[in-house]
Amino acid sequence: MRVWEFDRIGAIASPPFDINKDPRQLISTLVGFLIMDDEQLGFDPSIMLSSDGERYIRILRNDQPERLILDKLMKPSSCVAGRATTCWKAHVDDIVRTPIVIKDSWQYPEREEEGKILQDIGKQEVVNVARYYHHQTVYVHGKVDDVQNNVRKGLDVTKASNWRQARAQATDHGDLAKQGDMRLTSNFGQKRSSSCTDQYLPPTKRSCSSSPVRRNDMSLQNRVHRRVCVLDYGKSIYKASSRAALLNALEACIEGYESLHTKAGVLQADISTGNLMINEDEDNDSWPAFLIDLDLAIKEDRERASGARGKTGTRAFMAIGLLLGEKHSFWHDLESFFWVLFWICIHYDGPGKFTGPTNFDCWNYDEDQKLANSKRGIVADEVDFDNIMDRYFTPYYQPLASYVKKLRRVVFPRGARRKSGDRGLYGQMRDILYIASKDPAVDLDRSRDSLGPGRF
Repeated sequence: MRVWEFDRIGAIASPPFDINKDPRQLISTLVGFLIMDDEQLGFDPSIMLSSDGERYIRILRNDQPERLILDKLMKPSSCVAGRATTCWKAHVDDIVRTPIVIKDSWQYPEREEEGKILQDIGKQEVVNVARYYHHQTVYVHGKVDDVQNNVRKGLDVTKASNWRQARAQATDHGDLAKQGDMRLTSNFGQKRSSSCTDQYLPPTKRSCSSSPVRRNDMSLQNRVHRRVCVLDYGKSIYKASSRAALLNALEACIEGYESLHTKAGVLQADISTGNLMINEDEDNDSWPAFLIDLDLAIKEDRERASGARGKTGTRAFMAIGLLLGEKHSFWHDLESFFWVLFWICIHYDGPGKFTGPTNFDCWNYDEDQKLANSKRGIVADEVDFDNIMDRYFTPYYQPLASYVKKLRRVVFPRGARRKSGDRGLYGQMRDILYIASKDPAVDLDRSRDSLGPGRF
């Protein structure tokens, strides 16, 4: 028997013992678990419970203490090891009851804090990007809540009996940045993405990111518990109530990306179905459509991403050039907008109506060169591209095919990926989306579309 401890870096295990030869050790282990308090069992002590049963967290904003009441869970974490991003809808415990969204995640300490980026861009009149309210590093018992020092209490994993073997296996498994987050067990180095339990991308995503520490020095890896609070909330863009609403939201998100890029010099660097939001609630004062999730964002004037090495983004939507190792640039993210729309047209047959597995689900895990070749093959020839749309676009999204073809022409001139920037691409893409949203054929009733041919 072994006793395992799982955390945001991975897992560590005790030496094995024989429960038949050492029954006292077994009893001691079981009793130990029975007498643990909530914090020792892994519950977050920074989330507290009020006398009337409300869960809340405390923050210090503008030198004034505030209580944020957690109203509901918006996005649960889909993993143990990794960023483990969790989002709550909450409100400030005041007369106004200001609604906010709290994003809780475990970040590599070498990365620039998403909260600081949001705070900076909030001063530069950026539009259609989630607006900043507060950010903080979580402290527990007066100490930064991180894995190495607070969770593992400074445990030196290099002294483990299998450390040399584990380290060698990590090196043999190749580039740890390839799919991002790692799960550390006695088989150190087996890779899983941060969304490690779901087979298909929507509604979760698989992001590609890495720690900037040397890939064969696992003892240096750490994650820090951080929170970001923003004022805007909505739903993922694939849940838009109509095709026109989807197109308008994409146009607004491209406007937001352009604003972020040109006014703040920041590239969002992870355009995906989960990071493009739409707000169709008349009582919601958030942007009608907006970008979220800047924890992989890149400041354009820097040599490298915010503490990142390797590729960043969500694999299914990554630009061909990024998969081939190019330095991240704005036209790569504009290409990602194209892949987002392409993906939605294949995987949804109505607002939020996921169709299940398709031939494109391998994009979540194909190695970089194979995925780049696959995407190049799709866009290289217009006739072939038309056939792919005819075969794979769902009946609901078939009316968008002619406009997706127009987007292909501007994103991939003459069927080839872009290798240099042209800021005119912003306007070209937005114009196509705007014209498409006004086309009466695009916004026909869903009932009429259902009369069309079925999917192959």
